[in-house]
Amino acid sequence: MILTYGSWWLLWIFIQAWVLNNLALPWKEAFVDATISNIVLTLCAYATEITSRYYNPNKQRAWFRFVWGIGLAYVCAFSTELILAQIFADQPSFLLYLVKSGPLRFIYSFLMISFMAVISYLLRQMKEEEENKNRKNDAQNLLREAELANLRQQIQPHFLFNSLNSISALVGTRPEEARKMIYQLSDFLRGTLKKDEQQLVPLSEELEHLKLYLEIEKVRFGHRLQSDIQCDEKSMHMKLPALLLQPIVENAIKFGLYDTIGDVVIKIDARSTNNSLNITIENPYDSETSKPKHGTGFGLNSVQRRLYLLYARNDLLNTTTTKNTFNTAVKIPQSL
Repeated sequence: MILTYGSWWLLWIFIQAWVLNNLALPWKEAFVDATISNIVLTLCAYATEITSRYYNPNKQRAWFRFVWGIGLAYVCAFSTELILAQIFADQPSFLLYLVKSGPLRFIYSFLMISFMAVISYLLRQMKEEEENKNRKNDAQNLLREAELANLRQQIQPHFLFNSLNSISALVGTRPEEARKMIYQLSDFLRGTLKKDEQQLVPLSEELEHLKLYLEIEKVRFGHRLQSDIQCDEKSMHMKLPALLLQPIVENAIKFGLYDTIGDVVIKIDARSTNNSLNITIENPYDSETSKPKHGTGFGLNSVQRRLYLLYARNDLLNTTTTKNTFNTAVKIPQSL
């Protein structure tokens, strides 16, 4: 970058010397004049940059920039004339040229210093805006991570309380099943703690964890709860947010078993389509006694919020109902 600036600086000296030569100034004097004036001008412009870096007046004191520019332009023009007068002291014609060119040299210095000051100001503003943008993005990322952590913390106690209530109910009548459920709950929570630090996991790993959850629920509901999981081979390697399916399946169990009579099958189907993982959870419900809401429960709301925070999209979770089934469809893009 320094070489680039240096090349432009030398080119500008040559252009200025060429202009002076065309105004009847010999090449030697033209090059010396252009070189000295640009060296002094560069030092004055650098002084402007240093001053604005440590003292940046607000808009109400913009006059300071104007006065400072005039002062530096005068110093620049006076210093240039003084140095050139010392170099060409034995050339009366050049000294006369210096006197006549003084006003133009001052105006030229003022315009160039003002131009450099504006460029410096714009570059500094762009840098500050970029830093502010980065700070804002960092703050949003921290907020997103905090909200995701908060959602996970809300989901686990929600399931834990239900399981502990079921264990309490089984202790007196079916102690062996209560003991089995305690072991399963322990394994489930251990796996949950391991997943807390994982953002995305393969579907195969998520399903293993989900099967453990279903086993716990089967202890609660007995033979009434059945599950049917169908996945194609490609989808098993695709990734999704850890612990995403549990609240959806919990919602399906609530609608499927609380308001219906007889055995209930929770169907989970996963397919790979157009670089996306598409998962459908289906459960039966009684349309006469139950009125499922489209994503208004805590479980589905938490899932939808997580998906939005991770993918910035609101169309990744959809619910539909038919006569006797409730379907929750989740689409997980694989580009994250």
